Amino acid sequence: MGKSKTQSFSEESNTLAEVAKALSHPARIEILKFLLTAESCVCGDIVSTLPLSQSTVSQHLKALKDSGIVKGTISGPNVCYCINPIIWSKFGNLLSVFFNKKPQNLICEPTCC
Repeated sequence: MGKSKTQSFSEESNTLAEVAKALSHPARIEILKFLLTAESCVCGDIVSTLPLSQSTVSQHLKALKDSGIVKGTISGPNVCYCINPIIWSKFGNLLSVFFNKKPQNLICEPTCC
C-alpha cells in the first residue's frame, strides 16, 4: 500500500496493518517467541535458535524493529534486542478488539461461500 493511500484509512486500520505486516513471517513469530521467553535483553543469541543466516535474521529483526514491537540497542560489537512492552500491549489490545468483533452474519447462506 502506497504511503499516499494510507491517509485514507483510520489510524487503527493502519496500525493493525503494521502489526499484521510485522507478524507476517514465521521467522518473526519465532523471534518474538524467543524474546518473550528471555529473562533479559538478548544480545547475539537469536541466530543460533533459528535455521537462518545472520543476514536473514537481521532483516527480520529490522522489520520487527521498524514496527516498534522490538527495541534494539548497540552494546559494543553486539546489538541487544527485547520486546517493547508498550507497543506489545498496544498491538495486543488492537488485535484483541479486532478479533473479538462479531461478524454481522454469523451463519452463511449455503449459496454464499
